[in-house]
This record gives sequence, structure tokens and C-alpha cells, in this order.
Amino acid sequence: MNTTMDITFTIGIGTITWREHANHPVVHISWYAAVAYSQWVGKRLPTEAEWEKAARGGLVGKKYPWGDLIDSTKANFDRNIGTTTVVGKYPPNEYDVFDLTGNVSEWCIDEWDREFYISSESYNPVSGGSIDSITKDFTKSKTSRVIRGGSWYSAEHKARVSNRDGLTPWITNRIIGFRCVKPITT
Repeated sequence: MNTTMDITFTIGIGTITWREHANHPVVHISWYAAVAYSQWVGKRLPTEAEWEKAARGGLVGKKYPWGDLIDSTKANFDRNIGTTTVVGKYPPNEYDVFDLTGNVSEWCIDEWDREFYISSESYNPVSGGSIDSITKDFTKSKTSRVIRGGSWYSAEHKARVSNRDGLTPWITNRIIGFRCVKPITT
């Protein structure tokens, strides 16, 4: 009996198999599913502020994790390849974090608020409540959530570290994924 299954599906520019994308970021995942998975593995989604600090990799005031000029040898953006690429294909930033610009846009735990940073706290602000209150009752969240990081489909200006967008938490599509974080304790 053959126990190997190969799932075929259409994404981007053609038909691929699951095996071909096994090391690509997960896409077509809602904010709810991303939060649920993160909790299942004992982690959570990053706050928007945590995401940006990690993306900058220690650089201050730069447009991209490596500097001010967009570079297709450092990120998958603007439909250059036509779909996601293997995680880690491009070089990491100075914090050794991969794919924070391009490949997939990423859900953050925060509620979307276009004006949030005008009056927010300066140290790790969270929009929409505390991390604990958001994660405890995440299935009750109905407001748009933050996405960061520009995707393989995003134009150059959307791939900037500072770019912010918001989507309703039930949205899924081929350009949005997530990453998990686990706070360090000292």
C-alpha cells in the first residue's frame, strides 16, 4: 500500500505539488488560525513593535533590513519570482532573522489602527489591549489586525520595514503568513 500522498494545487503562476512547497512559508492562513497555531506550539504572534524591531535588525531609520536601497538578491518582492520561495533563501539581517521583507506579509497580534503610533506608548506598544487579553479571547476579535513585511507580490514601497497594513482577521490569501515568537525570560 502506498502511504505517500502528493497534493496538487494551483498557486500564483501554475500548478504545484505540496512536496515542492514543503519548505516555503505557510500561506492562506487567517489571523485566527495563526494565533491558534502559535498557542498550540507554546508561542504567540509578535506585536507590531516586536516585528519591526526584529525586521530592522539593529539598523535605525533604514527602509529595508539591509539599508535604504531595495535589492532583489536580498528579498522576494514585486512578483520577481511569481510565488513564495524557500524560507531562508535570502540572507538574514543582523539579528539572523530571515525573510522579514518579501516572501509573505505577516500577521501581528495587534489590532489595526492607522493612527496608533501618533499617541501610543514608546516601549513595545500593543494596539487593541494587552497581549494577554488579546490572546486569551482571540476568537472574539472582529476588528482588523496588523500585517507587516510586504510579500512576493508587493511593490517595492510595500516591502519597506515601516510599511503597515490591516486586514480583517478571517481573511486568507496567497500572500499572508505568520511567524511565532516566544518571549525570553531573564
